Amino acid sequence: MKIAVVHDWLVTDAGAEKVLKGILDIYPHADIFSLVDFLNEQDRKNVINGKYAHTSFIQKLPFAKKHFRHYFFLFPTAIESFDLSSYDLVISSSWAVAKGVKTTKKQMHISYCYTPIRYAWDLYDEYTKNLKPAKKLFVQLTLRYIRKWDIKTLYRVNHFIADSKFVQERIQRIYKRESTVIYPPVDTSMFTLCENKEEYYLTASRLVPYKKTKLIVEAFNKMPDKKLIVIGDGEEYENIKKIAKTNIDVLGYQEKDVMIDAMQKAKAFVYAAVEDFGIVPIEAMACGTPVIALNKGGTAETIQDGFSGVLFEHQTTKEIIEAVQKFEKSSFDAAQISQSVLSFSLERFQREIQAFIQKVMAKT
Repeated sequence: MKIAVVHDWLVTDAGAEKVLKGILDIYPHADIFSLVDFLNEQDRKNVINGKYAHTSFIQKLPFAKKHFRHYFFLFPTAIESFDLSSYDLVISSSWAVAKGVKTTKKQMHISYCYTPIRYAWDLYDEYTKNLKPAKKLFVQLTLRYIRKWDIKTLYRVNHFIADSKFVQERIQRIYKRESTVIYPPVDTSMFTLCENKEEYYLTASRLVPYKKTKLIVEAFNKMPDKKLIVIGDGEEYENIKKIAKTNIDVLGYQEKDVMIDAMQKAKAFVYAAVEDFGIVPIEAMACGTPVIALNKGGTAETIQDGFSGVLFEHQTTKEIIEAVQKFEKSSFDAAQISQSVLSFSLERFQREIQAFIQKVMAKT
């Protein structure tokens, strides 16, 4: 069976790339397609086993390496430019446009969907509200076009897999399509139990607005007796570092071994984003570290309030402070927390993906 795996873009090793890696380990001979492939050599080895993806014309456009997202109005055309007609099975790994790749009636297309396109649907207002008038008009018109294209191309997908019940609801609401939930893989063999906790809190993510790391820092600015470590890099890094008070260490990007060590020893992991799933909080729990997180999105499905952490309802400094205070009055069993997330392992993910694909292919 000839297999193509289509991923939106390859620029870093993040959550979606862990899913991609899990799929490629099942199907090592699959050909990889992506709008662009700008992975560094280490990430290339980690994510796509040292291979190179077949890329679209966007790869060669001016300034694409740093600013390919500025060509978002060309994404639908670019993803449709791939000729996949010779493949029996197409697996799209999609949070943007990969699910719109062209297929034929003779092919099976399974889309692992992290979310319907965020900036065109749920986060439309957030993406457009602070733009200058001329740019805002252009972005609004483009996003309306992308939404129409997104719906028009739904027939190209035979089966949807959602990465959480939260995303399953979005797929039903926006696409009016059924889906099967298969949770992403978490490397529970690398993020291992540590029961000796130290006196600091940890948050780690890409430092971009929707992750709400700045909100966490603002909350800990009001708790000067509590230490917070921030790991991650991104557009908000300089601003976060500037506002952080002396009880907060903003470390920027760190290698995986530093991240694991910090996660294992933290008294709690703090997370305020509305996530489609949220792999990092589960990595923390695999270390036996309780999680203080928002009771929405994927974290509402994976964190048990009072057992593996503390959930809060709204993205405000007040509620984060109250959640930390509640945490400090509670007790948690690190070993039980670690044990509770073993069901999110890589082996489980690959077993469920293989079983799903075998089932649907057998019916063709």
